[in-house]
Amino acid sequence: MNELFILQNQDKLFLGRQNNWLDGRDLAALYKTPHKDEAINQMVEASSKDYKQRIKILSCSANEKGLPIIDPAILPEPLPKPSKDLLDGLRQAETTMTALPTTEHTDIH
Repeated sequence: MNELFILQNQDKLFLGRQNNWLDGRDLAALYKTPHKDEAINQMVEASSKDYKQRIKILSCSANEKGLPIIDPAILPEPLPKPSKDLLDGLRQAETTMTALPTTEHTDIH
């Protein structure tokens, strides 16, 4: 098996290929590299964008598909996925906000 390097922050989230933080359940979406120097460069780049991040490099084995094998003990709680109800609620709130009557203000001089 090959060795891969992945990045994890202080919240146990993993860096994704799109430079977003993921819970690690979708292995294909994770940033991964077989080169430690590339992982270090990516860590510096991610840290420079958000100085509050405390990122560490993790070494892990790759499965037969070339995806990292992550120890379940280091996985965070699953991130909530936007549900249909949430999206419908947001759309309804947006519609309500645009349908509210506006009040006219008159300046008295």
